[in-house]
Amino acid sequence: MSYYERHIFFCLNQRDNGEACCASQGAEAAFNHCKSRVKAAGLAGPGKVRVNRAGCLDRCAGGPVAVVYPEAVWYTFVDEADIDEIVDSHLQRGEVVDRLLLAPHIGR
Repeated sequence: MSYYERHIFFCLNQRDNGEACCASQGAEAAFNHCKSRVKAAGLAGPGKVRVNRAGCLDRCAGGPVAVVYPEAVWYTFVDEADIDEIVDSHLQRGEVVDRLLLAPHIGR
């Protein structure tokens, strides 16, 4: 058994050269909201869920992005309601949120 059941990584990379980046699209606020929701739902900790910061995940064109492991499910999101749906559906019940999936061809 893994130390955590699931990890969600949020790209928080900031680019200063004008290129697309998750940091300029509210990724930090989404990360903070997710961390709070996971903790409030009692999902945080060993055997449960870990919410992590990440540098560039190289999927900038679809940003902001997050990825849930071990399933390797990539999400894009717009607001706190999207993060709530990821927490309630995927992180809590193991159900992928199809409407928020990042298309597999989207990269940098």
